Amino acid sequence: MRVLLVEDEVRLVDLLRSTLVDAGFAVDALMSAGDANEALALGAYDVVILDLCLPDGDGLDVLASARRGGKNMPILVLTARDAVEDRVRGLDAGADDYLVKPFATTELVARIKALLRRPGHALGTTLEAGNLLFDTIGRDVRIHGDTLALARQELSVLEHLMRRLGRVVPKAVLEERLYGMDDELGSNAIPVHVHHLRRKLAEYGATCAIHTVRGIGYLLIEEPS
Repeated sequence: MRVLLVEDEVRLVDLLRSTLVDAGFAVDALMSAGDANEALALGAYDVVILDLCLPDGDGLDVLASARRGGKNMPILVLTARDAVEDRVRGLDAGADDYLVKPFATTELVARIKALLRRPGHALGTTLEAGNLLFDTIGRDVRIHGDTLALARQELSVLEHLMRRLGRVVPKAVLEERLYGMDDELGSNAIPVHVHHLRRKLAEYGATCAIHTVRGIGYLLIEEPS
């Protein structure tokens, strides 16, 4: 899942980016309303975390602009404004949730996952493909009760393939969803992750397999046991 984080406190940005990456998200972090508006106009995000007090404008204006532009992803507002009327203004402008600073990072991650589990959004609780079970909350994958030892990016690749079971997922889509705009990305990064995934799925006797659609991307298919 790809997150847009809009926050101008450098230390908080570093903390939240690290927390979100550890939770399995790809993060683009921006520090101004202008950059946020541009990113929302050009990019596709699964969720937005938006501070209201930005150096070049009010986050509520960014929020309102996104909704006017037809952006319907969940938007969680971060702010030090804790008055009831401030929260009402944010929710009326189109915010899906509201978190007052200071807050625990564990609560932020839990709220984001709760938003993504709402009908019409990106995150289901448990994914299945053949004998493969993926707990998207606990971030673990099991076959017959055995947990597969998967690296973070391998988990992300597998999640995207399982969410589109039986459909081709373009390599470019995986790159966009797994990596933030500041991440270094080699041309063979996705093929390497897929290679490791194939080997581990075979080792554990998975009844699904990843197929390469040459020149396009990858396809996860259930196979007879």
